[in-house]
Amino acid sequence: MKKNVFIFLMFLSSVLVIAQKTVSGKITDEDGIAIPSASVTVEEPGKDAILAYGITNSKGEYKVSFTSAESNVDLKVKAFNQKPLTKQISNSDQTLSFKMESEATEIKEVQLKTRMITSRGDTISYDLKAFDSKNDRTLADVMKKIPGIEVNTDGTILYQGNAINKFYVNGKDLMEGAYGTINSSLPKDAVQKVEVLENHQPINILRDKVPSDQAAINIKLKNSVTMTGRGEVGVGMDPFLWNVKLTPMFFGQKSQWVVNYKTNNVGEQVENEGNFLGGFSPWEGRKSNTSQNDWLNVETASVPNLPIKRYLMNSVHYLSANYLTNMDKKKEWELKANASYTNNTVEREDNIETIYQAGDFAGSKIVTSTRNRFFTDKLKGELIFTKNAKKGFFKNTTSFSQFWNADRALATRQGRIGDESVESPTSSFQNSLSTIIPWKEKMINFRSYINYQDDRQTLQVSPANYLQIPYKLPKTNENDPDQFGTINFLPGTNAIQSFRLKTLDTSHTANISFSTKGWTFTPQVGLDFSSDKLDTNFEGVTVSGTPNFNGSEYENNLRFTEVNPNVSLGINYKSDTWSLFANLPVNFNNIKAEDDLRRVSKSLNKTTFTPNFFAQYSFASFWKASLNGSISNNFGDIKSAYAGYMLLSPAGFNVMDPDNPIPQINTKSVGSRIEYRNPLNNLFFNVNYSLSDSKRNLLSAPILDPTTGFTLIQYREQDNHSTSNRFAAEVGKYFPKFKTNASITYNNTTTKADAFLNNDQFENKNNAQSYGFKINNTYFEWMSFDYNMSISRTKQDSRGGTLGINNGYNHNLAVFFYPIENHTVGFNWDQLNTKNGNNKYNNAFYDVSYQFSWAKKKIDFELKWMNIANRRVFETFNLNGQLNALEYTRIQLRPSQVMFTVKFNFK
Repeated sequence: MKKNVFIFLMFLSSVLVIAQKTVSGKITDEDGIAIPSASVTVEEPGKDAILAYGITNSKGEYKVSFTSAESNVDLKVKAFNQKPLTKQISNSDQTLSFKMESEATEIKEVQLKTRMITSRGDTISYDLKAFDSKNDRTLADVMKKIPGIEVNTDGTILYQGNAINKFYVNGKDLMEGAYGTINSSLPKDAVQKVEVLENHQPINILRDKVPSDQAAINIKLKNSVTMTGRGEVGVGMDPFLWNVKLTPMFFGQKSQWVVNYKTNNVGEQVENEGNFLGGFSPWEGRKSNTSQNDWLNVETASVPNLPIKRYLMNSVHYLSANYLTNMDKKKEWELKANASYTNNTVEREDNIETIYQAGDFAGSKIVTSTRNRFFTDKLKGELIFTKNAKKGFFKNTTSFSQFWNADRALATRQGRIGDESVESPTSSFQNSLSTIIPWKEKMINFRSYINYQDDRQTLQVSPANYLQIPYKLPKTNENDPDQFGTINFLPGTNAIQSFRLKTLDTSHTANISFSTKGWTFTPQVGLDFSSDKLDTNFEGVTVSGTPNFNGSEYENNLRFTEVNPNVSLGINYKSDTWSLFANLPVNFNNIKAEDDLRRVSKSLNKTTFTPNFFAQYSFASFWKASLNGSISNNFGDIKSAYAGYMLLSPAGFNVMDPDNPIPQINTKSVGSRIEYRNPLNNLFFNVNYSLSDSKRNLLSAPILDPTTGFTLIQYREQDNHSTSNRFAAEVGKYFPKFKTNASITYNNTTTKADAFLNNDQFENKNNAQSYGFKINNTYFEWMSFDYNMSISRTKQDSRGGTLGINNGYNHNLAVFFYPIENHTVGFNWDQLNTKNGNNKYNNAFYDVSYQFSWAKKKIDFELKWMNIANRRVFETFNLNGQLNALEYTRIQLRPSQVMFTVKFNFK
């Protein structure tokens, strides 16, 4: 592994060394007047390939960096109404200025041609028409085909393998990171082009001072004022099916809004469109998806590695509204209001055979089956005030969320049946404030974050004797070996685990920034404080309400507090070729965990230095190379401190030894990346390598009872390590002559971790490799297709032997035929295969569709038959490294269904 890191860094260094060739100068006409917008290209003699290019600024100045092994290169200059010139120059750093001769440009015929991909500075523009097919209707349909851009299944947009930091429409950030709704519902016909803003710093006052390594997406519409949107109404049968999508949108110069209502029972997970997908820099404050502290859970059926539409048994209603308006004439102040409501019911069912492979219980088999119903009822509101000007920044985000969720399960384990339920109401309030104030040549930044959350959960299992769970008996002498017993409940008893957690998190920082000659230094002071109050109880109660089992060892009354004063120094540098930033924080960690009932009294006072850095070098117009590294510390949370037994799941109790210290996890990581993006020949690729090492002082030591299938999770004080190294590469190329976009990906990840089970210490090692290939083609007038394929191989070693090798093959083929104008016939094929030893399972799914387009009204009528083969069960083998077991799983899928849908644009 170290050898691989050394070779990669040597390669990176060699690239940087040979890239130090820069030509700069000034282009003028015969009278010495500067010529702006002249193109300057560097090419190898005798080869029709551009090494690098540049565009002169308003002063006629240019600067081009390139890499070549040739001793000489050709420098070519072109400008409108000027005679082109070519000069052969040496392959060295130099300054060259040119005077161009006037030459009238004769235009014989006017032909307007738009390049598919153009680049200017840090902005790459894609002409959407160059990549769409006749069957595409929305922005997301086309976005998936653009070279260098990926759209994940959760809606996250990646550029060159990294998530974007902003999603704009006509330069405005309406969605605040929850851009899935616009991407999936904005008609492609409303879009002029998609712009990628590389190294995008979203805060205007920080541009050219604090660099960014992330890109943003700006959707440029055809009209500055656009009323548009997308709608669908679909019905089906056996049983009655519905799918309704109504998403009107308005994008104006002063205001923007999107209203979205979607409901279906056909397996589309529309409620996740409102999820926060990223887009907040630390300078803007904090924002994340609000979620419950899900401590208590019913036993949950597995989900297959399939497109979610194949197995999601749902009935969902999702309503959201997003509004943005400018509050002043300069359009610096913005008000945003966002609200959403989700009501969803999901059903799920599986059957699992777990076969233990090693240790004392090798050959033992546990059979379980689970049927679930999950109920989600969630309301969220958000109000945001923003000023983003060159002379100041202000942002305040206030949000409120309320959950009324509930889960149900009917579980069967080794012949025993348990009826399980969890009720989990949650209230959450957050406020994030950040402001940057210019003061002479300096900037002062204040940030404040407050989060309060109240979680209440109740887990009930009936009958209680379903829980044949091992638990540790009290010791009469500390030197006695561990002894375990089983709880004996009276007939007709229900087991009830109650839980309440009140959480308060606050963070306040102040800093001042000094800038000089491209450098920005930012000393900062801060104070982080968090407080968690945990109350739990477990008891057995008869149907009449009489307790027949309880004990103080099943109670918790724990308070966990963290106080972290901190100081740091931020260092940033920005130039034409270099972007680097580093943060050097010192944290004074003070942690306490106290529970008099459980004799818990733990504390930790430790000073830590947790630096992180990032450096990026841009060269030869198309290349970027970067290095990053960090050291971090994590001291656990309230989940690592409770000492009373808790039934977090009917599968087993969890408990922490009160004598164990507060967990300490120290992680060191380093990574490198080389990126190439050339819009002139439509080629994009990136190579990444990362390495991380984590050291812990506590080791999970679960105790397995193979006769019942239940597990007692506990921990022991013992230093242990986990390491991970990952290599990834991606190459994408668009072939305009064939209207084809293709990409290849490769990932190799190896992880090692110490483990402990049933008094047997061992090491888990996991190696996962995957190969991916993607291609789409719109060359033929009568056909278009998309094909995605991935091959995976996972090998797990445990207890000194190989637990198993799991091979997988997945592909998706979508073909559309256009036999007659406005008529489309579609075919979709999902194939998912798994293999482990002699066990092999092939899962194939087929869909067909017919669509008629009423072109004049822009309305589509679609008839679709999904899962033609009516495959009802998904079969696969999985490897469980923690339990040293093979799991044969059968999961219920959606049956065959037929849908008729009308699709339309709002304008």
